[in-house]
Amino acid sequence: MNVWQIGDVKITRVVEVEMAGGTRFILPEATPEAVLPIKWLYPHFMNEKGKLIMSIHALVVDTGTRRIIVDTCIGNDKERDIPSWNNMQTSFLEDLEAAGYPRDSIDAVMCTHLHVDHVGWNTMLVDGKWIPTFPNARYLFGKTEWEHWQQEINDQYGEALDDSVKPIVDAGLADFVPSDYQICPEVSLVSTPGHTPGHVSVRISSKGEEAFITGDSLHHPCQMARLDWTCAADNDKKMARDTRIEMLDGLAETDTLVIGTHFATPSAGYVKKEADGAFRLEVKTD
Repeated sequence: MNVWQIGDVKITRVVEVEMAGGTRFILPEATPEAVLPIKWLYPHFMNEKGKLIMSIHALVVDTGTRRIIVDTCIGNDKERDIPSWNNMQTSFLEDLEAAGYPRDSIDAVMCTHLHVDHVGWNTMLVDGKWIPTFPNARYLFGKTEWEHWQQEINDQYGEALDDSVKPIVDAGLADFVPSDYQICPEVSLVSTPGHTPGHVSVRISSKGEEAFITGDSLHHPCQMARLDWTCAADNDKKMARDTRIEMLDGLAETDTLVIGTHFATPSAGYVKKEADGAFRLEVKTD
């Protein structure tokens, strides 16, 4: 678990799973031979053999008056095509409560997009039925994102809709919001399309300090060094790359704390621009 303070806002990372290797299906170009020369990735984001280290985690944004969970991981009891994600049994909810956030204390759930590893804990299995995990929360889904998934029912990630999204809609807990939606004075959405058509990132601002939650506009810090490396699951690879470059240009050499939705521990840092036009992440370890 990591905790960051941005002005009056506390951001808490709750990990579902963190792993080294097994990520080539996400970033196929990031072979050990290709990433080993990117020395700054070690030891946080690759191991000594050049295998990428990645994380699946949720981020709780606590403003003092709002408790917003950004992305809800894979979830337990879900049937998934990826073997390591199938029928998972983790202590995520217990870990969330241990961090100070029992599930009934969350008042908003924000999904950056509707892929399987970002919506799983929207629901939980009780007596054979999928029920909302966070009963007192409004679930915020991007309007553009939702409309896209209505047309992509045969997509390989569409299974998540049935057990993790549609039960929320059926329960009347979903709000379909624009890509620049202001959740509260401190928390707003930023349109970052490409990975999916309605993908958003999240900006946190308080007392002159800022943080930026990437979602899947950036899967791994290696994509800062290799701007041409795309994710196998990107809906529009060119748009995803263009969005990523524009995002990094805007964040580079600023005091904005960048928190990667799949970045391994310590998961956050500051974007720095390299002489060759690429970028790197200067990690924040304290």
